[in-house]
Formats: sequence, C-alpha cells, structure tokens
Amino acid sequence: MLNVTGLHARYGDSHVLRGVDAEIPAATSVGLLGRNGMGKTTLIRTLMGYVRPPAGEVRMYGRAVTGWVPEKMARLGIGYVPEGRGIFPNLSVRENLVMSARAGPDGGRAWTFDRVMATFPRLAERLGHGGQQLSGGEQQMLSIGRALMTNPRLLILDEATEGLAPLIVVEIWRVIAEIRATGIATLIVDRDWRKVLAHTDRAMVMEKGQIVLQGASAGLLADPQALHGLLSV
Repeated sequence: MLNVTGLHARYGDSHVLRGVDAEIPAATSVGLLGRNGMGKTTLIRTLMGYVRPPAGEVRMYGRAVTGWVPEKMARLGIGYVPEGRGIFPNLSVRENLVMSARAGPDGGRAWTFDRVMATFPRLAERLGHGGQQLSGGEQQMLSIGRALMTNPRLLILDEATEGLAPLIVVEIWRVIAEIRATGIATLIVDRDWRKVLAHTDRAMVMEKGQIVLQGASAGLLADPQALHGLLSV
C-alpha cells in the first residue's frame, strides 16, 4: 500500500533520514522502533508531507506522492495521531470528532460517531467537555477517535502511549488491537517495544536515519537478542 524508496530528509544542516527503504502492505500492522533521535518521527512527518524530502520516493498504491502536502495525504486515506495529540483545546469532544467525520477514499463510513463512542466509552461521558479539560489519556483517545472518523486506510500512531497512566495504557492497546482486527493498516511508534511487537505483524528498527533491522514481529519478539544494542534492551 505504502512504499518508500531511498528517502532522505534534512532539518537545515542536519541530515536525519539517510536513504530509508520501507513498505506498509495493505491491512498490515507495522511497528517502527528505535531509540530517541534515530529518525522515527521525521520519517512519519516526511511521509505525511510536513517535511519535504530532498531525495527519494514515496508511493501510495503505486502512485507517486512524494512531497505532497499533508491535506492531500490525508485525502488518500492516511489518519495521523501525532506525538502531542494535536486536538483542538477550545472545541468540545463532540466538535473535535464531528469536524473530522468523512467517508474514506472508497466511500465507506465504517467508523461512525456511534462506533467511536462504543470504542471509547470514557469519551461518551465527556462529550460537552473542552479538549483542554481532558486528561492526557482522554486526549489520546480523542485523537485516535478523530483519526478513525476519517475512515482511513492507514492509521499512523506516533508515541501511542507516551506519558499515560498504566490503566489508560492498557485501554489504548486494547483499542489498537481492535483497530488491527478491522483490517486498517497501522504504523505504530511506542517506547514499549514488547507491546509494539505483540500488536503488529511486522516491525522495522531505525538507527541513525536508516532501517537497520526488520522482520516478522513474532520472530523479533522470540529473539530479543537481535534488538540488543539497537534499543538498549
């Protein structure tokens, strides 16, 4: 579904991505692992069009989309839950969700307002609350729910559970498992590499702006020695 070939990215004089090759097949959950500063978020932001690559190619369903602006990437069917959540603090929970509601690229509306409410009962109790009144965990639920309301083909979650209370972390992973079961492709970044590998089909490990290890998540989980040094585990 999504293919990346020879992708580079820079921030000024800093050469962050150095020839990344990667792919996300349709209906496949992929984990993206690596220590801080290895290029994970830059890769995501480059895929989404926030960073324009000086070299390399991004293709979605065979179509060249390199350097497309974020709104065009979203229309292709990519839902994005950024690090920091990015909700609208002055809008209510209901408004945050309804403003993003639309059919997917194929015209489907599997993820309705009612389905999001059923998936996140905690949000259903806070529909009139402003985004700034929610806890960090509730904000993350809202950010995921808002992305699902776009009926995406691919959902990207950057730092899915960072800074959340343990009980909320359990709830977020439950939802991620439910999303995976629906056949939506996912790209998941999280510091808990064991959880990432347990909830994905494949995984990639980044080091210094390159993919240095990849394979079936089950295989990597069964052989953690392969990750030693790359993740400081």
